[in-house]
Amino acid sequence: MPSRAGFRILCSAGAGLFLAACAAPQNMAQQQVSAEGAVIFVNAQIITVDDAFPQAEAVAVRDGRILAVGTREEVNRAAGTGASLRDLGGAALAPGFIDTHGHFAMLAQTAGMANVQPPPAGPVRSIPELQAQLEAWALAHPDSPWILGWGYDDSLLAEQRHPAREDLDAVSTEKPVFLMHTSAHLAACNSLCLDAIGISPETPDPEGGIIRRQSDGRTPNGVLEETALYLAYAHLPQPVESQRLAGLSAVQALYASYGITTAQEGAAQGQNIADLQKVAARGDLYLDVVAYQLFQKDGVIPEDFAVSKTYDSRFRISGIKLLLDGSLQGRTGWLTQPYATPGPGQPAEYSGYRIHSDESVANLFEQAYARDIQIIAHANGDRAIDQYLDMMTPVMAAHPGQDQRPVVIHAQAARQDQLEEMAAAGILPSFFAAHPFYWGDWHRDAILGPERAAFISPLAAAKALGIPYTVHNDPPVVPPDVIRLLWVSVNRETRSGQVLGEDQRASPMDALRAVTLNAARQYFEEAEKGSITPGKKADFVILSDNPLTMDPADLQSIRVLETIKEGVTIYTAARQEN
Repeated sequence: MPSRAGFRILCSAGAGLFLAACAAPQNMAQQQVSAEGAVIFVNAQIITVDDAFPQAEAVAVRDGRILAVGTREEVNRAAGTGASLRDLGGAALAPGFIDTHGHFAMLAQTAGMANVQPPPAGPVRSIPELQAQLEAWALAHPDSPWILGWGYDDSLLAEQRHPAREDLDAVSTEKPVFLMHTSAHLAACNSLCLDAIGISPETPDPEGGIIRRQSDGRTPNGVLEETALYLAYAHLPQPVESQRLAGLSAVQALYASYGITTAQEGAAQGQNIADLQKVAARGDLYLDVVAYQLFQKDGVIPEDFAVSKTYDSRFRISGIKLLLDGSLQGRTGWLTQPYATPGPGQPAEYSGYRIHSDESVANLFEQAYARDIQIIAHANGDRAIDQYLDMMTPVMAAHPGQDQRPVVIHAQAARQDQLEEMAAAGILPSFFAAHPFYWGDWHRDAILGPERAAFISPLAAAKALGIPYTVHNDPPVVPPDVIRLLWVSVNRETRSGQVLGEDQRASPMDALRAVTLNAARQYFEEAEKGSITPGKKADFVILSDNPLTMDPADLQSIRVLETIKEGVTIYTAARQEN
């Protein structure tokens, strides 16, 4: 996803509905799993994700930590007198899910905008439906100076194109209209929006971005790519602090409803870092939130920039983030070979483009390694991954023995040779493994062609090399639905029901490990989280079914029944439904 610099939109009226729907659990102290003594979970299908304790009949928890795992007799003995029982009625108990890449703050920010996403996240399948959604939003928000929308997807619109300025002029000629693409790498504007942000036929394309033009080659058509979005950010309406903080507090409930106990803000900037620190300081975080600060071209890491492997009131800054390319589905990812079909106005040899020079990337990597700061870098296309590896491996060689755990975020078009290089160097790919469902058909038919598309998110190839990969949803690009993510990782079924790259399917256990134990390791937290192991935090998700024993094709039917964070219930399905 692109820079969030300046992108802090939260419209108060829409946000109010969101905050009501995602209200934080009340009376948190009353939801303690155990008030006194230990609590023993029994009559559960316990999935430990711990090879040392693969089979367990019971789990004991005390003071937010896992006390014992084993047989009923062993756990009862460890718990001692005064323990209480939690009979789970045959449900599955697994480690709490860990979000390995997403945008916690941005999900809160987009909540008040018009939902112009395609199903299943939204209702929009065509440009007329998109226009209707925007018009309805405008009627519901008459005091908003702008009309704002989130999540349109040209690949899933009936017209198979981006909305042009004329399409959005039909929505309003009195207010600027600004829509973010579902990838957050592109946007669409009406004419008033272009005027408001100062884009005219004379405006040059910024480095690392494109202002798309009409057939005359000069007139902006309303679509902005990559760094061209920055031209708009400073002009967009901004929420007041109370709205921003309320949104951050409330969005936790959505994450918790999907079984997530640790979330990420993967492109943090000054404002949302400060906001997250304030929310944490006032005790409003009940999830752990890990942030990575986004750095731009020729970035210099400030002397006072500090990272931590420990949380302060459930928040910590873990490292830095860099963007090396855009999105494949938006044709802004950087490939070695041309796109299967180029975008409008692009030549047949078009293969996307870089965002940063090699020198800029190498400079930032060296700064980070010299200061023992973890680096995560967005790289979708294989050419962007080449740049990452070419710039990273010399820096790693200059700092032997330093455990930085650098991460390639998304790694959609990673090649076999690149996976081998990652395995040898100890570089971790975090795959955007939801892609085969959401955009698999598009990748096969229009973006990469059948052969390359079959190898996106190559989980089996990474597993064969011993890479402890992780997988993610990248919310708000797609909802933070971990169950769907597991289903896609295991089945690789597209929207049309076809299987994309059957040989790259993950096993259910490998997929689960990618959002639990491997995910904890990516954050240097494997001693604290990721498995049901004595001494670790009691972060659990209770599931309606066991993903390891059911038909893998039916994984989507699993329901999250309860989410527990350090011994405290932060979500129950029953409470949500009542």
